[in-house]
Amino acid sequence: MDINFNKNEDHNKLLLSDLIKRYARIKLGGGEKRIEKLHAEGKMTARERVDYLLDKDSKSIEIGAFAGEDMYKEHGGCPSGGVIVKIGYIKGRQCIVVANDATVKAGAWFPVTGKKNLRAQEIAIENRLPIIYLVDSAGVYLPMQDEIFPDKEHFGRIFRNNAVMSSMGITQIAAVMGSCVAGGAYLPIMSDEALIVDKTGSIFLAGSYLVKAAIGETIDNETLGGATTHCEISGVTDYKAKDDKDALNTIKNIIDKTGDYTKAGFNKIKPVKPTEKEDDIFGILPKSRSDQYDMMEIIKRLVDKSEFEEYKAGYGKTIITGYARIEGWAVGIVANQRKVVKNKKGEMQFGGVIYSDSADKATRFIANCNQKKIPLVFLQDVTGFMVGSKSEHGGIIKDGAKMVNAVSNSVVPKFTVIVGNSYGAGNYAMCGKAFDPRLIFAWPSAELAVMGGAQAAKVLLQIETASLKKKGETVSPDKEQALFNKIKSRYDTQVSPYYAAARLWTDAIINPLDTRKWISMGIEAANHSPIEKRFNPGVIQV
Repeated sequence: MDINFNKNEDHNKLLLSDLIKRYARIKLGGGEKRIEKLHAEGKMTARERVDYLLDKDSKSIEIGAFAGEDMYKEHGGCPSGGVIVKIGYIKGRQCIVVANDATVKAGAWFPVTGKKNLRAQEIAIENRLPIIYLVDSAGVYLPMQDEIFPDKEHFGRIFRNNAVMSSMGITQIAAVMGSCVAGGAYLPIMSDEALIVDKTGSIFLAGSYLVKAAIGETIDNETLGGATTHCEISGVTDYKAKDDKDALNTIKNIIDKTGDYTKAGFNKIKPVKPTEKEDDIFGILPKSRSDQYDMMEIIKRLVDKSEFEEYKAGYGKTIITGYARIEGWAVGIVANQRKVVKNKKGEMQFGGVIYSDSADKATRFIANCNQKKIPLVFLQDVTGFMVGSKSEHGGIIKDGAKMVNAVSNSVVPKFTVIVGNSYGAGNYAMCGKAFDPRLIFAWPSAELAVMGGAQAAKVLLQIETASLKKKGETVSPDKEQALFNKIKSRYDTQVSPYYAAARLWTDAIINPLDTRKWISMGIEAANHSPIEKRFNPGVIQV
């Protein structure tokens, strides 16, 4: 191996180490003292509940682990958005589980909590996956109620989705394992079946203090809305559990008897590991986001037997397209080539840039995958579309629009992996979050922004210095450099994959070696939902 490989490997493994450390901290939720308090009350933590519910030693993936990272500091923070979401297996059946984390502000809903819950429901709806709610929440976080309560994509949308999923026949099971207050009381009762844990679970529209204030009635919370009340008097809940494990065992038994699902019919054979060493990814991927490398070498370490059937290999070379298998599933891959290549005229083209011929090729390939019912995998390391008079005169906008139309109207499931850069319109054309990938996740090396940090800082610096000069201020070289450093530092924070993951622009930041698992489980989930529409590329025809 050359010296650059070793430097890249050291850098990328340090990024992975940082990811592991950050995740370990996130997993503590509201902290060890609050975990101890839960245990003293005879309750399991949200993560313990999810892990107990999912089949032992089975695969799972966590959605939005870094939601809320470094946000709401003035409110004490909101680790993982105060809710745990995992896709895994219960009695061998793939499900999505949503569990309120009562160690984070008693499970109260912050704005990002609502966004994460809606993302979980979106995954369930798109893939027709059974969804399990483990409820333990104090309701809306009142100091931020204006950002979580009234809008279309706020708290109320959860209940609307409950109703929609019910009409679609998507299984919903809820276990009330702690507080379930006010509007939040509708979620479990709008599910197909509801369980409640004796003495720790409670459901009511208004607690005892509010009841006293509103109508003068004196009553304790257990009598008002405890397990006995709702299982024996109101009939609101269907099962009374003696403790958390009893409730979770009941859910397992219900899922175990659920009938099979109608499959979409995506092609799968026996999985085979890549023949190329997967761990080499860390040495191939450059330390600098501006350095060139061969994306084909990454692909070989992601696909079964390292076999890739390339489509239009000699045309539009800054995008790689072709067929492969990942964990046995047939996939169509659309990837940004990051090395300098020559086009059909012998002209040099920069890696990571989308040119007209590359956009045309990708559009045609996406149409082919839709015709053949093959899921699409996008590997993003893109700086954007080519600019300048030559590209504009060549119709780059039209060719880019064709590609965006094809991505937008694709009916096969799409999965997006942000390997490196994800800048500008390149993010859109390569199936960014706005284009409904079933899952979108990033490697620790990812950067998401309108443009790179140094480039953006130069543009913003020009604007800042021009403004200062208009005011009559002199901008010395030292002051200009200080301004540049300040702007770049702020911008670099915003291009970080953690900044994106905190806001749920991506579903996760993952170890690159887990990419095959994420795509495989994603296609398995998508296979629950038969394709009911035909592909039509839109107004701008292919």
